[in-house]
Amino acid sequence: MAAAPRYRPNGTGTHPLALMGDTGQMIRDAVPMEDAARVAEIYNHYVVSHIATFEVDPIGEAVMANRIAAVQSAGLPWIMATDALGIVGYAYVGPFHERAAYAHTLTCSIYLDRAETGRGLGRTLYRELVRRVGSADEAPHAPVHSLIALVALPNDASVGLHESLGFELVGTIRQAGLKFDRWIDVGYWQLGLARE
Repeated sequence: MAAAPRYRPNGTGTHPLALMGDTGQMIRDAVPMEDAARVAEIYNHYVVSHIATFEVDPIGEAVMANRIAAVQSAGLPWIMATDALGIVGYAYVGPFHERAAYAHTLTCSIYLDRAETGRGLGRTLYRELVRRVGSADEAPHAPVHSLIALVALPNDASVGLHESLGFELVGTIRQAGLKFDRWIDVGYWQLGLARE
């Protein structure tokens, strides 16, 4: 059996890879300057056509590179799902709130290329994100106590994904955002991370 190829950004260092079954897909850490254009392309589909994000204007490659770098510089994971053709999805965590007492609670987000939805990729990618967050011992947010997912409603696919991984609905903000000329509710799903 041949060894899995190693990902080397700019020919230096290595990033951890996780194989995803027999699909030929892998999970790796994001590389801000190399991945930002594709990440922005995936994200901007949701910006212009879906309520999954409350942004209303597409964002550029430089803005996305800065967002990825900011998450990683905080010691938090931003991970990519890739296949033979390139990036097919990503997931990341960020601070839930800036106040100090919230340090051990993070928000999590996931976006997939629209051709990749409904195939189990989201569940696999999120499981890896949760694993990385749960095993982080040296980041400023460690130990992470819980993850919070904000889901614009209705979104049956996102609700199903989060609940399949053990997230529980803990509250809903009614008419939290206005997009596409309609008011949208936002549900908060929470996953507690038990540490032994």
